[in-house]
Amino acid sequence: SKLTSLGQLEMTWRSRAHFHPLLVRVLHKSRLRYYGKPEKKLDMPYQAYFEVADSSGMMSMVLWNSLCPEWYNSIKVGTVLLLEQYAIKTSYPFKTQPTPGDSQMKRFATIEISLNVRDPPTKISIIPEEMVKPDWGLPEVKYRFITRSELDDLPNNHSCDVIGLVTFVGRAERARKREHGEDFWLYRWAHAIDGTSDQPFILELFATSQPEVFEHIHPMTYLVCTQMRVVRDLTENPSSTIYLTTSNESQIFITGWHKGQPYTKDTKVKNFIQWTKTQSEADQMKKTVIGGYYPFPRPPNNFLKY
Repeated sequence: SKLTSLGQLEMTWRSRAHFHPLLVRVLHKSRLRYYGKPEKKLDMPYQAYFEVADSSGMMSMVLWNSLCPEWYNSIKVGTVLLLEQYAIKTSYPFKTQPTPGDSQMKRFATIEISLNVRDPPTKISIIPEEMVKPDWGLPEVKYRFITRSELDDLPNNHSCDVIGLVTFVGRAERARKREHGEDFWLYRWAHAIDGTSDQPFILELFATSQPEVFEHIHPMTYLVCTQMRVVRDLTENPSSTIYLTTSNESQIFITGWHKGQPYTKDTKVKNFIQWTKTQSEADQMKKTVIGGYYPFPRPPNNFLKY
């Protein structure tokens, strides 16, 4: 049928009430946001952002309210969608922005696609990967994997993807979102090695909208974390306190969840798998640790500095 593109939408959206269907691939997926308040009587106050792209560029797509529990888990990074009867809105200016794997891709930042149950009732269809035709021109999902040996040269807040063998995972801890608020962030620390350095990746993993993965990270699993941000303590010795933390668009995967994910084709992922085949499982098992209290970044050695 007659399709439109993201580029055409940006040029013509003000002059139209109804839009032709869109065919897009999902490149990024945010965590699910709950925005319920006691005084507002909304049945399902949920919202999730996706970055979707076609041959003309990339745009944000927002899934609202009861569409979230229905669709959030089915729409993955790499999924191809046919969207009909959607709305176009001006972009929310304070939204977090993922770093695209393809730096050449055009970004349409002024508007976003809004998917709702009504006004108008959106129709979402998932196109199976084997039915996707090359002449549709949909971009492939691209990643920015780094090795541990490359990490020390990266600047603060740099965005990257990592894969490693888990050697330590801490208990789940909580931190207050606001000083006197009642809401908490849930997070845990993990170490992962990839054979390129004596040092592990130190990962601060906040609970994404993937509880079935977050709760089952354990030593000896292959861990993939996407859209991680580099954190450096620029005041003290910068190399000693470099770690990676999750962003709003981070996805985490462990052994058992890798099959069919777009990153399995990435060269650095393939190199890591080759390296694991040269390792003795028994030797690595001896070095693994689980649970316990993990203060990081570590406090200074003497009390006066502290």
